[in-house]
Amino acid sequence: MTITPPALSVFEALESEVRSYCRSWPAVFDRAQGARLTDEDGHSYLDFFAGAGSLNYGHNNPVLKRALIDYIERDGITHGLDMATTAKRAFLETFQNVVLRPRDLPYKVMFPGPTGTNAVESALKLARKVKGRESVVSFTNAFHGMSLGSLAVTGNAFKRAGAGIPLVHGTPMPFDNYFDGTVPDFLWFERLLEDQGSGLNKPAAVIVETVQGEGGINVARPEWLRALRELCDRQDMLLIVDDIQMGCGRTGGFFSFEESGVVPDIVTLSKSISGYGMPMALCLFKPELDIWEPGEHNGTFRGNNPAFVTAAAALDAYWADGQMEKQTLARGEQVEQTLLAICAEEPTAQFRGRGLVWGMEFEDPARASAVCARAFELGLLLETSGPQSEVVKLLPPLTVTPEELDEGLRTLARCVRETA
Repeated sequence: MTITPPALSVFEALESEVRSYCRSWPAVFDRAQGARLTDEDGHSYLDFFAGAGSLNYGHNNPVLKRALIDYIERDGITHGLDMATTAKRAFLETFQNVVLRPRDLPYKVMFPGPTGTNAVESALKLARKVKGRESVVSFTNAFHGMSLGSLAVTGNAFKRAGAGIPLVHGTPMPFDNYFDGTVPDFLWFERLLEDQGSGLNKPAAVIVETVQGEGGINVARPEWLRALRELCDRQDMLLIVDDIQMGCGRTGGFFSFEESGVVPDIVTLSKSISGYGMPMALCLFKPELDIWEPGEHNGTFRGNNPAFVTAAAALDAYWADGQMEKQTLARGEQVEQTLLAICAEEPTAQFRGRGLVWGMEFEDPARASAVCARAFELGLLLETSGPQSEVVKLLPPLTVTPEELDEGLRTLARCVRETA
C-alpha cells in the first residue's frame, strides 16, 4: 500500500508550527478501533504508537466505551473538581482492591491536574515540602514532562531549551549502564553526597523511570533499582518512580517497578490510567508523606469523572485476574524473537526492551527516521526516541493480537531491509 499525503491546508494555515507527530504521519485520521486507525480516505494503519502509551487497551475499547456511554447517558457528573462523586468512589475502591491491596502497597491517592507533567510537578513539590530541601536528582536521558519543574529534571537538551529560562534545582546523574559497565553503580553520586566540597546540595528526592521511553528505551536492571532504593534510604532522600508511560501494565506488571521488588516513596501515573485516552493523572505516596494543606496543590480538571469511569472499568476487565500481565509478557517474547532475527541480519542495529515496549537503535541516527517514514507508507505507525532520534520505538496496545503483532513486526523487518 502506498499512501499519498492529503492536502493539510487548514492545519498548516491555522495551527502552530509546534505540531510534531502530524509531520511524520501526514494523514487526516477519522476512526480508530483496537490496534488500528483509519484515515478519511479509508486507509488503515496498524498502531504501534498507542497514543504514546495512553491507549494500552486499544482505541475505543468496547468494554470501556460501553461503561462511558452508559455513564454519559444517565447524566453522570462530568466535571467535579475534587468533590466526592459516585464515579470517583467507584474508581478509588476498585484501585484499592485490584491494584494496591494485592501488591501490599499503602499509598494515598492524589488527583493533581490531568496530565503526566501535573503528576510530576505535584511529586516534586511534595518531596521538597516533606524534606525541606530544593534539589532533586534525575538521570541522564530522563524525560518527565514539559512544564518547568518537570523540564528541570529532564535530560533532553532540545526540550530543555524550549523553557526560555534557566532550569534550576535539578541535578543529573548517570542512568544504569551510562558508562557501559566501566564505573561501579552510583560511585559518582554517592561520592558527591558525602563530600562536603562537592557543591551538591543535599537532595530532597531522586526521580527515575525504570525504562526510559523518550530517552531511547533504556532499561534499568532490577539490581540497579534496588541499589538506588538503598542509596536513598542511606542518604535520607525520597525515591520517586515516574511510571507515567511504563505503568498500567506496559512492562508486564501493573507497575514497572514490581519486578525489582522496590517500593518507591512516591509514584506518578497518567497516560493509560484512564484506560480510554482521556486526561487523568495520579500521584501516589506513602501515608506519612501526606502533609498537604487543603488546596495547597489543585487543578480545575483534576476531577474528570468520565475518566474515573473508564479507569475503573479497565481495572475490573484487565487486572482482576492476573491474565493481562501473562499476556503482555508472552507478546513481549514474540517481539524479542523477531527483533533478535532482524538484528542478526542488520549489524548496525541493536535492540532492548521489556514487556511491550521495545526499541531498535541504529548506528546512523537518520536510519531510524527512515525506517519510521517507510513504515508509515506501508500502513504502520512507529515513532523514534532517544536524544538523536536514533531509536525506533515499538509501543503497541497491550490488547494487540498475536496476528496483528506479527503483521507489524513483518512490516518493520521489511522497512529495515528497504532502508539499508
